[in-house]
Amino acid sequence: MLEVTNLHVKLEDEDKEILKGLTLSVPASQVHAIMGPNGSGKSTLSYVLSGRDGYVVTQGEATLDGKDLLESEPEERAAAGLFLAFQYPVEIPGVGNMTFLRTAMNAQRKARGEDELSSGDFLRLVRERAKALDIDADMLKRPVNVGFSGGEKKRNEILQMAMLEPRMCILDETDSGLDVDAMRLVADGVNALRAPDRAFLVITHYQRLLDHIRPDVVHIMADGRIVRTGGPELALEVERNGYADIVAEGA
Repeated sequence: MLEVTNLHVKLEDEDKEILKGLTLSVPASQVHAIMGPNGSGKSTLSYVLSGRDGYVVTQGEATLDGKDLLESEPEERAAAGLFLAFQYPVEIPGVGNMTFLRTAMNAQRKARGEDELSSGDFLRLVRERAKALDIDADMLKRPVNVGFSGGEKKRNEILQMAMLEPRMCILDETDSGLDVDAMRLVADGVNALRAPDRAFLVITHYQRLLDHIRPDVVHIMADGRIVRTGGPELALEVERNGYADIVAEGA
């Protein structure tokens, strides 16, 4: 599903290479986790795949279902099924959650040549998905993320995923700042969305998230590359011993 090959990326405003030949393959139905020390390029990978400004791809390619991502605008990537859950979700004062969700859904449907959802169909769907994810209906009436706790913001993103039904979900350190209970709620939401035609790329520093979202594959990233790949036991090794030995092996 997601194929990244020999990806080299530098910052637009300075001659500093961040990704240095990263190669990654995430098949449909699987959950892959990326771990690594600070500065290894984990978040840069998520930003480049989603189309954030400020980065220049100097070499390599990235495709989703065989279609070139890097030549597409961010909204085209979203319509193709790519979703990025941010480390720090932004607040949007004055824009209600319901309005935001319906606008996003219908924009993507229009881009794919599908009919827009009517108000009634949308309302039934959002209530159904919120209930399935144990999200309070009052949250739907509030402005996007305004006054939300860290856990509420992350659960709101899980609801966005459930409504948009992306093919490829990238979670950029979604456990950042969450207590144990909030992290479990978010993990339960992610697990509820696992499906044969959907894949996840979970970027995290800590094993604790992977106790709840059990990955099929774990990648260790350092200095802009994947330096080791293994099963869930690799995350446990990092928890016990840290990154130093693994990074040294990959140098």
